[in-house]
Amino acid sequence: MKFTALLTLTFVSSISLSIQAADWPAYRGPDGNGISAETLPKKVVPSQPVWKVATETGFSSFSVAEGKAFTIVVREEDGNPMEICVALDAATGEQLWATPLWIGGKYDGGGKSGAKGNDGGDGPRSTPVVSGDKVYVLDTYLRLYALNVVDGETAWSVDLEKKHGAQNIKWQNAASPVIDGDRVFVAGGGRGQSLLAFDKNDGKLLWKGENDAITHATPVVTDLLGERQVIFFTQEGLVAASVADGKVLWRQAFPFKVSTAASPVVFDDIVYCSAGYGVGGGAYRIAKDGGKFTSTEIWRTENDNINHWSTPVVKDGFLYGMFSFKEYGKGPLACIDIKTGEKKWSQEGFGPGNVILTADGTLVALSDAGEIVLVDAKSDAYTEISRADVLDGKCWSTPALADGKIYVRSTIEGGAFDLSK
Repeated sequence: MKFTALLTLTFVSSISLSIQAADWPAYRGPDGNGISAETLPKKVVPSQPVWKVATETGFSSFSVAEGKAFTIVVREEDGNPMEICVALDAATGEQLWATPLWIGGKYDGGGKSGAKGNDGGDGPRSTPVVSGDKVYVLDTYLRLYALNVVDGETAWSVDLEKKHGAQNIKWQNAASPVIDGDRVFVAGGGRGQSLLAFDKNDGKLLWKGENDAITHATPVVTDLLGERQVIFFTQEGLVAASVADGKVLWRQAFPFKVSTAASPVVFDDIVYCSAGYGVGGGAYRIAKDGGKFTSTEIWRTENDNINHWSTPVVKDGFLYGMFSFKEYGKGPLACIDIKTGEKKWSQEGFGPGNVILTADGTLVALSDAGEIVLVDAKSDAYTEISRADVLDGKCWSTPALADGKIYVRSTIEGGAFDLSK
């Protein structure tokens, strides 16, 4: 009887642990929406890391899966600056492998290395995504790689410029690949093939289409009105395609000026998007009549509700994120009603950092100056729980939460901070 009770307790405990612990295998998490399935049992940010390592140059975030943390840096290889995908031991920070991708260091410019103003450094902006036994990378020059998780060896690769007529843009590619099932989605740029889907197992092209010019925004996959679809944010606006065959389901025109970098955000039948350079934000209601989709503007705020490259999260119909444009070091974390565009509250001092959300409603914000700040995701007021200054350098990356640890990086260093104990 005692043995049975102990076995039952052990089984229940293992289930609870599996529910609490989860990987963060992609840019903005397992579902690409910045929301974690984990909770944070102790909401005090430790100032001392579990580990900290150099992360030379770049704005790539961490992805965490299979016991490893992946990101992209720039290092010298045989006298040349190279973009390199690195795999670190998620528990210790020890480098397990480093795979050179392509020439780095020849970007349009992101400022000199430093921690003030726009002096954020430069480098790769895309984030790896892990699925099964491979990690997928879309580099600055639009080369798509599938690397073996265990050793970093290249399983397959596709040069989108050579194979699909892709055309790069100012500051080069910043979007990350997105995986759904066996499909890898990326935006290319060539005529008739700007939206692309590949088989994640062998790199075979599954479908292509459209003529949209690319942006820096990572696409999102969602179930919307009974249809699995991937939403691209192009220079034409929002474009939703069926994941199965690439058929365009609906479009929504949206202005483009200089750069669009934040991803779309989906809440129920509403899709929100935003861009800098005077563009601002907007929300659109998607409807379906028979087999036909339509998009109708709910609200639009020109040069307001701006997410420069910091994609917000959504909870209970409210957006939480960094809403500012070139307000380095001081731009606010704010709460916006996604149905109306009304600002509920705004708290300065974050700059163009990024935010994610836990399952129990805690915002994990990373300021551009390297502070981790925990905030209650409530629309009535800004309520700060805890904060700690954890990194030097410029943080224009997104936090990752896996197994109770927050993984963050800057243009100088990256680290893991344990909030589970």
